[in-house]
Amino acid sequence: MAAMNIRSLLRDNRGFIVFLLGFALFRSAVADWNPIPSGSMRPTLLEGDVVLVNRLAYDLKLPLTNLVLLPLGEPRRGDVVTLNSPAGGTRLIKRIVGLPGDRIAMRDDVLVLNGRPLAYRDGHTRGERVTPGWVVDALRATEHLDGRPHAVQFLPALRARRDFAEITVPPGQVFLLGDNRDNSADSRFIGCVPRERLIGRAHHVLVSADWLGEDGWRLAPRWGRWLTAIR
Repeated sequence: MAAMNIRSLLRDNRGFIVFLLGFALFRSAVADWNPIPSGSMRPTLLEGDVVLVNRLAYDLKLPLTNLVLLPLGEPRRGDVVTLNSPAGGTRLIKRIVGLPGDRIAMRDDVLVLNGRPLAYRDGHTRGERVTPGWVVDALRATEHLDGRPHAVQFLPALRARRDFAEITVPPGQVFLLGDNRDNSADSRFIGCVPRERLIGRAHHVLVSADWLGEDGWRLAPRWGRWLTAIR
C-alpha cells in the first residue's frame, strides 16, 4: 500500500519533481548564488551580501562534481571567484591575483607581481568593527591589479601574514587573496588552488542586508548594493 501511495504521489507531481531536478542541475552547472558569511572580502563584499556566480565562466563541469567536461574561458587577474578550498572543501570566495607562471610575493602588505609592487592609491582610514564591541582602525585603498582597480582593506591592529617570499604559480593553478588582506584565509595559508576547484566567477551582488547590527540581531536591507556589479 505504501509503495502504491509513493508511486501515485510521484505520478501526480512529476512536473514539479522534474522542475526541481532541472533547477538543481541549473544551479550546479550554469549559475548559482551564494551568501557571504564572513568579512574576508571587505570592503568589496559585506556579510549579508548574496552574489551571483557564473559557473560557466571557466569550465563546463559534470554537475555536482569538479570534473571538467569542457574548458570555456580563462581566469583573469582580478576575477572574484568562488571555490572549493583544498583545505577541507569549504566554499570560499576570493580574488585571483596570480595566474600560472606568475611570480607572487608580499612585502609589508604590498602585493608584488612579477617583480613589480602594485600601486595603492586613495588611501584613507576609517573605523572597522571586527567583532561586536571591538572597533579598530582600517586603512582602505584602491589596489591597481593588471588594469583592474579594486578596493582593499588593511587592519594594522591585527596579527596577520603581511610578508611572504616570492613563489611561482604552478601550471593549472591560481593564487588567491581576500580583499580584507589582514583577515582572510587565502593562498597565503591554503596554497595555490587548482583550476578545477574554481566553481565560477562572482559578477554581481544580487541582494544585501545588514544582519550584524551593533546592538545584536537585525535585518536591514542595503538597497544601494542590490544588483551592483562586483569590481
